[in-house]
Amino acid sequence: MENLIRLKPNYTNLDALYELLKSSSYECSKEYDTWEHRADSSGQMSQCIVLKKSGMHAVKLFFVNENTVKINYIIPNKLMNVYFGKSVKARRNILEVIAGAIKQAILVKSQQQAFEELEGEIKNLAA
Repeated sequence: MENLIRLKPNYTNLDALYELLKSSSYECSKEYDTWEHRADSSGQMSQCIVLKKSGMHAVKLFFVNENTVKINYIIPNKLMNVYFGKSVKARRNILEVIAGAIKQAILVKSQQQAFEELEGEIKNLAA
């Protein structure tokens, strides 16, 4: 689950957007992007904004160009992400494939609801 949102011109950097989102009703933090391990122009790990609904549901925001932000659904808790996040292993055995399909089928509705709720909050505040 991901989406691109075009922002107003006065929210063209991560710090300005973070200051705006701190006033929302959700927990907001600025963290290094450990989910995708993106690097910035200087080779350092890029930062993103994490907007949490709970320990299991959150979205991360980062800029793809000057005034467009990309929103991705994430599981913010590192331990929960290990068990319920998407597997990035190149080769998985049959039990991992079956378990992954079952947990995605169980979690997809609540993840979609949380994503839409957090996305709506961002659209209301920044767009």
